[in-house]
Amino acid sequence: QVQLVESGGGLVQAGGSLRLSCAASGSTFNTYAMGWFRQVPGKEREFVAGITWNSGSTSYADDVKGRFTISRDNAKRTVNLRMNSLKPGDTAIYFCAASRRVQLTSTPSGYTYWGQGTQVTVSS
Repeated sequence: QVQLVESGGGLVQAGGSLRLSCAASGSTFNTYAMGWFRQVPGKEREFVAGITWNSGSTSYADDVKGRFTISRDNAKRTVNLRMNSLKPGDTAIYFCAASRRVQLTSTPSGYTYWGQGTQVTVSS
């Protein structure tokens, strides 16, 4: 079992940056692929970025490519999302999630464990 706790959300102006962190408990963290998703009220949860268990592969949603960077530190059991050049459209609750799948998936159903989320608000 893996428990996930996100932090680092907040209010930022358009063009600014934030760094989200996700702390995991559980000795098997380094066997899971990790993902970041986001959700706004009334819309489905959408994939933002993912990283394989050994950081060998990453994947990004098209609208965050070149602006967001996902990374992980298995020794510290953390996964981070660096978000630059933020836009008002990035406003959402951001969730980290853990997947048992070897290959990255952008589908929420492919992830087994979820954090409670952290709010990111980008003002114009």
